[in-house]
Amino acid sequence: MIQSDCKLILAFDFGEKKIGIASGNLFTKTASPIRCAIQAGVWPGDAIVFDVKCSQALEDMIHRYGGTPVMWKTGHSLIKDKRKELNVNFDTCFTSYLKRAINTLDIVLKILGKNKKYTKAWELNERHYGALTGLNKAETKKKLGEEQFKKYRRSWDIPPPPIQEDSKYLSNFSPLNGSIPIGMTPFTESLKDTYERVIPYFKKNISDKLNKNIIIAAHGNSIRALCKHLFNIDNEKISKLEIPTGNPLLIKFDNNKKVREASYLDKKRANDLIIFN
Repeated sequence: MIQSDCKLILAFDFGEKKIGIASGNLFTKTASPIRCAIQAGVWPGDAIVFDVKCSQALEDMIHRYGGTPVMWKTGHSLIKDKRKELNVNFDTCFTSYLKRAINTLDIVLKILGKNKKYTKAWELNERHYGALTGLNKAETKKKLGEEQFKKYRRSWDIPPPPIQEDSKYLSNFSPLNGSIPIGMTPFTESLKDTYERVIPYFKKNISDKLNKNIIIAAHGNSIRALCKHLFNIDNEKISKLEIPTGNPLLIKFDNNKKVREASYLDKKRANDLIIFN
C-alpha cells in the first residue's frame, strides 16, 4: 500500500474505457473519462497517484485541475529480486530526458540501495507521435479507422502528421529542447526515425560497455528500436513486437557482444521472445 494522504487513485483499462476510483465509484464510457474522474474527486492540492508508465499529458492534466500528481512504481521490485538472485551490481545506468523514465530509474536505484549517477540522453526519448500527442487512443482509432491508426502506431517508416506550432501539447517537449542539438528537435517520428537516433547513440556510448552490468530505463519505442538492432528483427516483424510495461527485459551477451540469452523477469506476463530468434 502507498502511505499517503491521497484521496484519489486512478486505475485505467482503456480496452474497456473504464476508470476505477478508489472510493468504489466507476466511470464508464465518456468523452473524457480522465477529466471526469479528476474533476469529480479533486480538491485543490489533493494528491493523485498515477503509474510511472502514464504519459506526461496526464500529469499536466492533474496540475491543470488543481491536483498534486504523485508518480508511483510498476514492476521495479522484480529488478531487486533478480539482482539478489544473480548477485550482481550495476556499473552503468542510462535513461532519457523524459520525467517518467528518470523517475523509473530513480525508483530502481533507490530500491537497490544505490545512490548512483546516471547518464541522460535525448536520443533515448520516446518516439514523438506528432499530431497524435495527447489524444485518447480509442477516440483516435475511431476517427482515423483501424488500418490508418495501426499504420501510424506500428509501421516501420510511416510517421503521424507533425504536431502544429499552436498545439497545447507542444510545450510538453520544450523541456527537452535544451538537450537536443539545434535543428534536430522532432515534430513527428516514425519508428525508423526513432531507430536512427537511438542506435547511433547505442553504438557510440553503450555497446563498448556490454561486458558490464547496465540498466537502460527508456520507453516502448526506443526499446523497440534497441531490440530491432540487438535481435536483428526485420522491418515487417518489428511491427508485431510488444514491449510490456513494468516488466524488465534481461539480456545477456557473449564475449563477442552478441546476444546469448534474453528473458523477461516476470515470466507470467512475458511476451513471446520467439520473434528474437
